[in-house]
Amino acid sequence: MKKYEQIERMSNEKYKRMIKLLFSSVMLLGLCGIYAFVWIGYYNKYIVQSGFGFFRRGNWLMVLLYGVLLTFFMKTYGGFKVGYLKNGNLIYSQIISVVFTNLFTYFQIAVIDKRFVGPAYIVIMTIVDIALIVFWTQTFQTLYKNIFPPRKMVLISGEREDYHLRNKINSREDKYEICKTISCKNELSIISREIEEYDGVIIGDIPSHERNVLLKFCYEKGIRSYSVPKISDILLRSSVELNLFDSPLLLSRNTGLTVEQSFFKRFEDIVVAFIMLIIFSPVFLITAACIKLTDHGPIFYKQDRLTQGGKVFQIYKFRTMVMNAEESSGPVLAEENDPRITKIGRFLRRLRLDEAPQILNILKGDMSVVGPRPERPELAAQICEEIPEFEYRLKVKAGLTGYAQVYGKYNTTSYDKLKLDLTYIRNFSFLLDFKLILMTPKIMLIKESTEGVKSRNNKHN
Repeated sequence: MKKYEQIERMSNEKYKRMIKLLFSSVMLLGLCGIYAFVWIGYYNKYIVQSGFGFFRRGNWLMVLLYGVLLTFFMKTYGGFKVGYLKNGNLIYSQIISVVFTNLFTYFQIAVIDKRFVGPAYIVIMTIVDIALIVFWTQTFQTLYKNIFPPRKMVLISGEREDYHLRNKINSREDKYEICKTISCKNELSIISREIEEYDGVIIGDIPSHERNVLLKFCYEKGIRSYSVPKISDILLRSSVELNLFDSPLLLSRNTGLTVEQSFFKRFEDIVVAFIMLIIFSPVFLITAACIKLTDHGPIFYKQDRLTQGGKVFQIYKFRTMVMNAEESSGPVLAEENDPRITKIGRFLRRLRLDEAPQILNILKGDMSVVGPRPERPELAAQICEEIPEFEYRLKVKAGLTGYAQVYGKYNTTSYDKLKLDLTYIRNFSFLLDFKLILMTPKIMLIKESTEGVKSRNNKHN
Protein backbone atom coordinates (compact mmCIF):
# COMPACT_ATOMS: atom_id res chain seq x y z
CA MET A 1 0.00 0.00 0.00
CA LYS A 2 2.85 2.36 0.85
CA LYS A 3 4.52 1.68 -2.49
CA TYR A 4 1.28 2.47 -4.32
CA GLU A 5 0.93 5.77 -2.41
CA GLN A 6 4.54 6.69 -3.21
CA ILE A 7 4.03 5.99 -6.94
CA GLU A 8 0.84 8.08 -6.94
CA ARG A 9 2.61 10.96 -5.19
CA MET A 10 5.54 10.83 -7.64
CA SER A 11 3.03 10.95 -10.51
CA ASN A 12 1.37 14.06 -9.02
CA GLU A 13 4.76 15.71 -8.38
CA LYS A 14 5.28 16.11 -12.14
CA TYR A 15 2.39 18.55 -12.27
CA LYS A 16 3.26 20.56 -9.14
CA ARG A 17 5.03 23.38 -10.96
CA MET A 18 2.27 23.58 -13.54
CA ILE A 19 -0.35 23.84 -10.78
CA LYS A 20 1.63 26.57 -8.99
CA LEU A 21 1.98 28.46 -12.26
CA LEU A 22 -1.79 28.22 -12.74
CA PHE A 23 -2.34 29.69 -9.27
CA SER A 24 0.05 32.60 -9.91
CA SER A 25 -1.29 33.29 -13.42
CA VAL A 26 -4.95 33.42 -12.37
CA MET A 27 -4.11 35.71 -9.44
CA LEU A 28 -2.02 38.06 -11.60
CA LEU A 29 -4.66 38.20 -14.34
CA GLY A 30 -7.40 38.87 -11.78
CA LEU A 31 -5.51 41.68 -10.03
CA CYS A 32 -4.40 43.21 -13.36
CA GLY A 33 -8.01 43.00 -14.60
CA ILE A 34 -9.22 44.94 -11.57
CA TYR A 35 -6.55 47.60 -12.16
CA ALA A 36 -7.43 47.78 -15.89
CA PHE A 37 -11.09 48.42 -14.96
CA VAL A 38 -10.13 51.20 -12.51
CA TRP A 39 -7.49 52.76 -14.78
CA ILE A 40 -9.50 52.77 -18.02
CA GLY A 41 -12.87 53.40 -16.34
CA TYR A 42 -11.80 56.26 -14.07
CA TYR A 43 -8.22 57.52 -13.82
CA ASN A 44 -7.46 57.61 -17.56
CA LYS A 45 -10.75 59.41 -18.27
CA TYR A 46 -9.91 61.87 -15.53
CA ILE A 47 -6.45 62.46 -16.99
CA VAL A 48 -7.82 62.76 -20.57
CA GLN A 49 -9.66 65.86 -19.45
CA SER A 50 -6.28 67.38 -18.56
CA GLY A 51 -4.87 66.51 -21.97
CA PHE A 52 -2.51 63.76 -20.81
CA GLY A 53 -4.64 60.66 -21.33
CA PHE A 54 -3.73 57.34 -22.99
CA PHE A 55 -5.49 55.42 -25.74
CA ARG A 56 -5.51 51.69 -26.64
CA ARG A 57 -1.86 50.61 -26.59
CA GLY A 58 -1.06 53.23 -23.99
CA ASN A 59 -3.72 51.78 -21.69
CA TRP A 60 -2.41 48.24 -22.16
CA LEU A 61 1.12 49.48 -21.44
CA MET A 62 -0.08 50.95 -18.12
CA VAL A 63 -1.68 47.60 -17.23
CA LEU A 64 1.51 45.78 -18.27
CA LEU A 65 3.62 48.07 -16.04
CA TYR A 66 1.25 47.34 -13.17
CA GLY A 67 1.64 43.59 -13.79
CA VAL A 68 5.45 43.85 -13.85
CA LEU A 69 5.49 45.85 -10.61
CA LEU A 70 3.05 43.42 -8.96
CA THR A 71 5.14 40.42 -10.07
CA PHE A 72 8.27 42.04 -8.62
CA PHE A 73 6.70 42.56 -5.18
CA MET A 74 5.04 39.12 -5.22
CA LYS A 75 8.40 37.49 -5.97
CA THR A 76 10.13 39.58 -3.29
CA TYR A 77 7.62 38.92 -0.51
CA GLY A 78 6.77 35.32 -1.44
CA GLY A 79 3.25 35.91 -2.73
CA PHE A 80 3.54 33.05 -5.22
CA LYS A 81 4.77 30.45 -2.71
CA VAL A 82 1.60 28.38 -2.62
CA GLY A 83 2.12 25.11 -0.74
CA TYR A 84 5.32 26.53 0.77
CA LEU A 85 4.12 29.24 3.17
CA LYS A 86 1.34 28.84 5.71
CA ASN A 87 -2.07 30.20 4.70
CA GLY A 88 -1.81 33.29 6.89
CA ASN A 89 1.75 34.07 5.84
CA LEU A 90 0.95 33.55 2.16
CA ILE A 91 -2.09 35.83 2.25
CA TYR A 92 -0.14 38.43 4.25
CA SER A 93 2.67 38.31 1.65
CA GLN A 94 0.18 38.87 -1.15
CA ILE A 95 -1.60 41.71 0.63
CA ILE A 96 1.61 43.61 1.39
CA SER A 97 2.66 43.11 -2.25
CA VAL A 98 -0.62 44.57 -3.51
CA VAL A 99 -0.49 47.48 -1.05
CA PHE A 100 3.02 48.48 -2.16
CA THR A 101 2.13 48.01 -5.84
CA ASN A 102 -1.00 50.16 -5.53
CA LEU A 103 0.90 52.81 -3.57
CA PHE A 104 3.60 53.03 -6.26
CA THR A 105 0.91 53.05 -8.95
CA TYR A 106 -0.89 55.95 -7.29
CA PHE A 107 2.30 58.02 -7.31
CA GLN A 108 2.87 56.98 -10.92
CA ILE A 109 -0.58 58.33 -11.83
CA ALA A 110 0.16 61.53 -9.90
CA VAL A 111 3.36 62.02 -11.91
CA ILE A 112 1.51 61.48 -15.21
CA ASP A 113 -1.24 63.96 -14.28
CA LYS A 114 1.24 66.33 -12.58
CA ARG A 115 -0.98 66.52 -9.49
CA PHE A 116 -2.35 64.24 -6.80
CA VAL A 117 -5.68 62.83 -7.93
CA GLY A 118 -8.31 61.51 -5.55
CA PRO A 119 -7.10 58.21 -3.97
CA ALA A 120 -10.61 56.86 -3.33
CA TYR A 121 -10.62 54.50 -6.31
CA ILE A 122 -7.14 53.16 -5.46
CA VAL A 123 -8.32 52.48 -1.90
CA ILE A 124 -11.49 50.72 -3.14
CA MET A 125 -9.39 48.77 -5.66
CA THR A 126 -7.06 47.64 -2.85
CA ILE A 127 -10.00 46.41 -0.78
CA VAL A 128 -11.35 44.43 -3.77
CA ASP A 129 -7.83 43.08 -4.41
CA ILE A 130 -7.60 41.83 -0.82
CA ALA A 131 -11.02 40.15 -1.09
CA LEU A 132 -9.92 38.37 -4.28
CA ILE A 133 -6.62 37.33 -2.68
CA VAL A 134 -8.27 35.84 0.40
CA PHE A 135 -10.92 33.96 -1.61
CA TRP A 136 -8.61 32.62 -4.33
CA THR A 137 -5.74 31.68 -1.99
CA GLN A 138 -7.96 29.91 0.54
CA THR A 139 -9.72 28.01 -2.25
CA PHE A 140 -6.51 27.05 -4.03
CA GLN A 141 -4.62 26.10 -0.86
CA THR A 142 -7.44 23.71 0.06
CA LEU A 143 -7.30 22.16 -3.41
CA TYR A 144 -3.48 21.99 -3.26
CA LYS A 145 -3.51 20.15 0.09
CA ASN A 146 -5.92 17.56 -1.31
CA ILE A 147 -3.68 16.94 -4.32
CA PHE A 148 -0.44 17.02 -2.34
CA PRO A 149 -1.01 15.67 1.21
CA PRO A 150 1.75 16.03 3.84
CA ARG A 151 4.92 14.07 3.11
CA LYS A 152 5.55 11.18 5.45
CA MET A 153 9.12 11.67 6.63
CA VAL A 154 11.76 9.85 8.64
CA LEU A 155 14.23 11.91 10.67
CA ILE A 156 17.83 10.74 11.09
CA SER A 157 19.01 12.35 14.32
CA GLY A 158 22.55 12.89 15.59
CA GLU A 159 24.16 13.58 18.94
CA ARG A 160 23.25 17.29 18.92
CA GLU A 161 19.83 17.84 20.48
CA ASP A 162 17.36 18.27 17.64
CA TYR A 163 14.06 19.13 19.38
CA HIS A 164 14.24 22.58 17.71
CA LEU A 165 14.31 20.91 14.29
CA ARG A 166 11.46 18.52 15.15
CA ASN A 167 9.32 21.36 16.52
CA LYS A 168 9.88 23.49 13.43
CA ILE A 169 8.98 20.67 11.05
CA ASN A 170 6.00 19.56 13.14
CA SER A 171 4.67 23.15 13.03
CA ARG A 172 4.01 22.56 9.31
CA GLU A 173 1.65 19.61 9.64
CA ASP A 174 0.12 20.70 6.33
CA LYS A 175 3.43 19.96 4.58
CA TYR A 176 5.39 17.37 6.57
CA GLU A 177 4.66 14.54 8.97
CA ILE A 178 7.59 13.03 10.86
CA CYS A 179 6.49 9.42 11.27
CA LYS A 180 9.69 8.04 12.72
CA THR A 181 13.01 9.17 14.22
CA ILE A 182 16.12 6.98 13.87
CA SER A 183 19.49 7.54 15.50
CA CYS A 184 22.46 7.74 13.15
CA LYS A 185 24.18 5.24 15.48
CA ASN A 186 22.13 2.43 13.92
CA GLU A 187 23.66 0.36 11.14
CA LEU A 188 23.46 2.07 7.76
CA SER A 189 21.73 -0.98 6.25
CA ILE A 190 18.90 -0.65 8.80
CA ILE A 191 18.59 3.12 8.20
CA SER A 192 18.56 2.60 4.43
CA ARG A 193 15.69 0.09 4.62
CA GLU A 194 13.67 2.49 6.78
CA ILE A 195 14.23 5.40 4.40
CA GLU A 196 12.71 3.49 1.49
CA GLU A 197 9.41 3.19 3.39
CA TYR A 198 8.78 6.96 3.44
CA ASP A 199 8.27 9.88 1.06
CA GLY A 200 11.50 11.53 2.13
CA VAL A 201 14.22 11.75 4.76
CA ILE A 202 15.41 14.60 6.95
CA ILE A 203 19.12 14.20 7.68
CA GLY A 204 19.86 16.05 10.92
CA ASP A 205 23.19 17.23 12.28
CA ILE A 206 24.98 13.88 12.01
CA PRO A 207 28.67 13.02 11.34
CA SER A 208 29.90 13.80 7.81
CA HIS A 209 30.71 10.20 6.84
CA GLU A 210 27.25 8.86 7.67
CA ARG A 211 25.60 11.84 6.05
CA ASN A 212 27.55 11.43 2.80
CA VAL A 213 26.63 7.74 2.58
CA LEU A 214 22.93 8.53 3.12
CA LEU A 215 22.96 11.37 0.60
CA LYS A 216 24.45 9.12 -2.07
CA PHE A 217 21.94 6.38 -1.24
CA CYS A 218 19.02 8.82 -1.57
CA TYR A 219 20.38 10.13 -4.87
CA GLU A 220 20.76 6.60 -6.24
CA LYS A 221 17.22 5.61 -5.23
CA GLY A 222 15.59 8.90 -6.25
CA ILE A 223 14.45 9.61 -2.67
CA ARG A 224 13.88 13.22 -1.64
CA SER A 225 16.29 14.27 1.13
CA TYR A 226 16.47 17.37 3.36
CA SER A 227 19.83 18.01 5.01
CA VAL A 228 20.78 20.31 7.87
CA PRO A 229 23.88 22.15 6.58
CA LYS A 230 27.03 22.31 8.64
CA ILE A 231 29.09 25.49 8.83
CA SER A 232 31.63 23.96 6.47
CA ASP A 233 28.82 23.33 3.93
CA ILE A 234 27.92 27.02 3.90
CA LEU A 235 31.58 27.94 3.35
CA LEU A 236 31.96 25.40 0.56
CA ARG A 237 28.79 26.12 -1.40
CA SER A 238 29.68 29.83 -1.61
CA SER A 239 33.23 29.17 -2.82
CA VAL A 240 34.44 30.03 -6.33
CA GLU A 241 34.91 27.15 -8.77
CA LEU A 242 38.35 27.06 -10.42
CA ASN A 243 39.01 25.14 -13.61
CA LEU A 244 42.78 25.63 -13.82
CA PHE A 245 43.42 21.89 -13.78
CA ASP A 246 41.59 18.74 -14.81
CA SER A 247 40.54 18.34 -11.17
CA PRO A 248 37.89 20.87 -10.00
CA LEU A 249 39.00 23.19 -7.18
CA LEU A 250 36.89 25.33 -4.86
CA LEU A 251 38.50 28.62 -3.81
CA SER A 252 37.44 30.14 -0.48
CA ARG A 253 39.13 33.54 0.11
CA ASN A 254 37.73 33.97 3.65
CA THR A 255 38.51 37.70 3.87
CA GLY A 256 35.05 39.20 4.31
CA LEU A 257 34.19 42.12 2.00
CA THR A 258 36.68 43.51 -0.50
CA VAL A 259 37.89 47.14 -0.28
CA GLU A 260 35.56 48.17 -3.12
CA GLN A 261 32.58 46.41 -1.55
CA SER A 262 33.25 48.05 1.82
CA PHE A 263 33.47 51.52 0.21
CA PHE A 264 30.21 51.21 -1.74
CA LYS A 265 28.44 49.54 1.20
CA ARG A 266 29.36 52.53 3.36
CA PHE A 267 27.94 54.84 0.69
CA GLU A 268 24.77 52.73 0.63
CA ASP A 269 24.53 52.96 4.44
CA ILE A 270 24.76 56.77 4.48
CA VAL A 271 22.16 57.26 1.72
CA VAL A 272 19.66 54.75 3.16
CA ALA A 273 20.16 55.99 6.75
CA PHE A 274 19.45 59.62 5.77
CA ILE A 275 16.27 58.57 3.94
CA MET A 276 15.18 56.50 6.96
CA LEU A 277 15.91 59.40 9.31
CA ILE A 278 13.61 61.68 7.31
CA ILE A 279 10.84 59.05 7.10
CA PHE A 280 11.02 58.06 10.78
CA SER A 281 11.40 61.55 12.29
CA PRO A 282 7.66 61.78 13.18
CA VAL A 283 7.90 58.28 14.74
CA PHE A 284 10.88 59.44 16.81
CA LEU A 285 8.93 62.37 18.25
CA ILE A 286 5.74 60.40 19.02
CA THR A 287 7.64 57.45 20.54
CA ALA A 288 9.83 59.72 22.68
CA ALA A 289 6.74 61.46 24.06
CA CYS A 290 4.99 58.14 24.84
CA ILE A 291 8.02 56.73 26.71
CA LYS A 292 8.48 59.93 28.71
CA LEU A 293 4.82 60.11 29.67
CA THR A 294 4.73 56.43 30.71
CA ASP A 295 7.21 56.46 33.59
CA HIS A 296 9.12 59.75 33.18
CA GLY A 297 12.35 57.79 32.67
CA PRO A 298 15.01 58.19 29.98
CA ILE A 299 13.88 57.85 26.35
CA PHE A 300 16.93 56.11 24.98
CA TYR A 301 18.78 53.05 26.20
CA LYS A 302 22.47 52.54 25.51
CA GLN A 303 24.14 49.17 25.58
CA ASP A 304 27.53 47.73 24.65
CA ARG A 305 27.44 45.62 21.49
CA LEU A 306 29.95 43.96 19.16
CA THR A 307 30.58 44.87 15.55
CA GLN A 308 33.22 44.12 12.89
CA GLY A 309 36.48 42.74 14.25
CA GLY A 310 35.09 42.43 17.79
CA LYS A 311 34.99 46.21 18.28
CA VAL A 312 32.68 47.28 21.13
CA PHE A 313 30.32 50.21 20.54
CA GLN A 314 27.26 51.66 22.26
CA ILE A 315 24.02 50.86 20.49
CA TYR A 316 21.03 53.24 20.71
CA LYS A 317 17.51 51.92 21.30
CA PHE A 318 14.21 53.25 22.56
CA ARG A 319 13.86 52.06 26.15
CA THR A 320 11.28 49.25 26.29
CA MET A 321 11.94 47.91 29.80
CA VAL A 322 11.55 49.33 33.26
CA MET A 323 14.52 51.28 34.56
CA ASN A 324 17.40 49.15 35.96
CA ALA A 325 15.78 46.04 34.45
CA GLU A 326 18.96 43.92 34.69
CA GLU A 327 20.12 45.08 38.09
CA SER A 328 19.27 41.74 39.71
CA SER A 329 19.18 39.35 36.75
CA GLY A 330 22.30 40.44 34.88
CA PRO A 331 22.49 40.31 31.05
CA VAL A 332 19.79 37.93 29.75
CA LEU A 333 17.62 37.92 26.62
CA ALA A 334 13.98 38.90 26.94
CA GLU A 335 11.58 35.98 27.41
CA GLU A 336 7.96 35.63 26.32
CA ASN A 337 5.69 37.75 28.57
CA ASP A 338 8.79 39.23 30.26
CA PRO A 339 7.50 41.33 33.22
CA ARG A 340 10.37 43.81 32.74
CA ILE A 341 8.90 45.06 29.43
CA THR A 342 6.65 48.13 29.69
CA LYS A 343 3.31 48.44 27.89
CA ILE A 344 4.64 50.91 25.34
CA GLY A 345 7.78 48.77 25.13
CA ARG A 346 5.75 45.71 24.17
CA PHE A 347 4.17 47.68 21.31
CA LEU A 348 7.54 49.01 20.14
CA ARG A 349 9.07 45.51 20.21
CA ARG A 350 6.08 44.11 18.35
CA LEU A 351 6.76 46.46 15.41
CA ARG A 352 10.54 46.58 16.04
CA LEU A 353 10.34 50.35 16.36
CA ASP A 354 12.62 50.18 19.39
CA GLU A 355 15.46 49.61 16.89
CA ALA A 356 14.84 52.90 15.01
CA PRO A 357 17.49 54.99 16.88
CA GLN A 358 20.16 52.66 15.45
CA ILE A 359 19.94 54.84 12.34
CA LEU A 360 22.28 57.11 14.30
CA ASN A 361 24.70 54.20 14.81
CA ILE A 362 24.68 53.64 11.05
CA LEU A 363 25.49 57.30 10.33
CA LYS A 364 28.31 57.15 12.90
CA GLY A 365 29.78 54.12 11.11
CA ASP A 366 29.36 51.64 13.98
CA MET A 367 26.75 49.65 12.09
CA SER A 368 25.52 48.94 8.58
CA VAL A 369 21.93 48.90 7.32
CA VAL A 370 22.31 45.19 6.50
CA GLY A 371 24.45 42.77 8.49
CA PRO A 372 24.43 40.35 11.44
CA ARG A 373 22.62 41.61 14.54
CA PRO A 374 25.09 43.00 17.10
CA GLU A 375 25.41 40.76 20.17
CA ARG A 376 26.24 41.85 23.69
CA PRO A 377 29.86 41.03 24.65
CA GLU A 378 28.76 39.04 27.73
CA LEU A 379 26.27 36.91 25.80
CA ALA A 380 28.67 36.48 22.86
CA ALA A 381 31.31 35.13 25.27
CA GLN A 382 28.82 32.59 26.65
CA ILE A 383 27.84 31.49 23.14
CA CYS A 384 31.47 31.16 22.01
CA GLU A 385 32.16 28.71 24.84
CA GLU A 386 29.73 26.29 23.15
CA ILE A 387 30.06 27.50 19.53
CA PRO A 388 33.59 28.89 18.92
CA GLU A 389 32.69 29.62 15.28
CA PHE A 390 30.20 32.27 16.46
CA GLU A 391 32.97 34.86 16.05
CA TYR A 392 32.85 34.33 12.27
CA ARG A 393 29.90 36.77 12.22
CA LEU A 394 32.32 39.60 13.05
CA LYS A 395 33.91 39.64 9.58
CA VAL A 396 31.45 42.41 8.60
CA LYS A 397 29.76 45.27 10.44
CA ALA A 398 26.69 44.55 12.53
CA GLY A 399 23.41 45.51 10.87
CA LEU A 400 20.00 46.99 11.62
CA THR A 401 18.44 44.28 9.48
CA GLY A 402 19.96 41.21 7.91
CA TYR A 403 19.62 37.67 6.61
CA ALA A 404 19.09 36.15 10.08
CA GLN A 405 16.56 38.85 11.01
CA VAL A 406 14.52 38.31 7.84
CA TYR A 407 14.67 34.50 7.60
CA GLY A 408 15.04 33.72 11.30
CA LYS A 409 13.20 34.72 14.46
CA TYR A 410 14.11 36.46 17.69
CA ASN A 411 14.30 33.04 19.40
CA THR A 412 16.17 31.24 16.60
CA THR A 413 19.04 29.28 18.15
CA SER A 414 22.50 30.85 18.10
CA TYR A 415 23.83 28.00 15.95
CA ASP A 416 21.14 28.60 13.31
CA LYS A 417 21.65 32.38 13.47
CA LEU A 418 25.34 31.80 12.77
CA LYS A 419 24.50 29.72 9.68
CA LEU A 420 22.14 32.41 8.39
CA ASP A 421 24.66 35.20 9.00
CA LEU A 422 27.41 33.23 7.27
CA THR A 423 25.09 32.68 4.32
CA TYR A 424 24.77 36.47 4.02
CA ILE A 425 28.50 37.17 4.44
CA ARG A 426 29.51 34.54 1.92
CA ASN A 427 26.89 35.59 -0.67
CA PHE A 428 27.08 39.35 -0.17
CA SER A 429 25.87 41.53 -3.03
CA PHE A 430 24.12 44.90 -3.24
CA LEU A 431 21.15 43.15 -4.86
CA LEU A 432 20.90 40.90 -1.77
CA ASP A 433 21.08 43.99 0.48
CA PHE A 434 18.29 45.61 -1.52
CA LYS A 435 16.14 42.48 -1.23
CA LEU A 436 16.66 42.22 2.55
CA ILE A 437 15.80 45.91 3.01
CA LEU A 438 12.58 45.39 1.04
CA MET A 439 11.77 42.25 3.05
CA THR A 440 12.16 44.01 6.42
CA PRO A 441 8.73 45.77 6.47
CA LYS A 442 7.08 42.37 6.00
CA ILE A 443 8.78 40.64 8.95
CA MET A 444 8.21 43.67 11.22
CA LEU A 445 4.51 42.77 11.38
CA ILE A 446 4.87 38.99 11.76
CA LYS A 447 4.43 38.03 15.40
CA GLU A 448 6.59 34.89 15.29
CA SER A 449 9.54 36.98 14.08
CA THR A 450 9.60 39.03 17.28
CA GLU A 451 8.55 36.50 19.92
CA GLY A 452 10.85 36.19 22.92
CA VAL A 453 13.00 33.32 24.04
CA LYS A 454 11.10 30.43 25.57
CA SER A 455 11.80 30.13 29.27
CA ARG A 456 13.03 26.56 28.81
CA ASN A 457 15.90 27.78 26.64
CA ASN A 458 19.25 28.83 28.03
CA LYS A 459 20.43 32.41 27.89
CA HIS A 460 22.03 32.29 24.50
CA ASN A 461 19.40 30.45 22.47
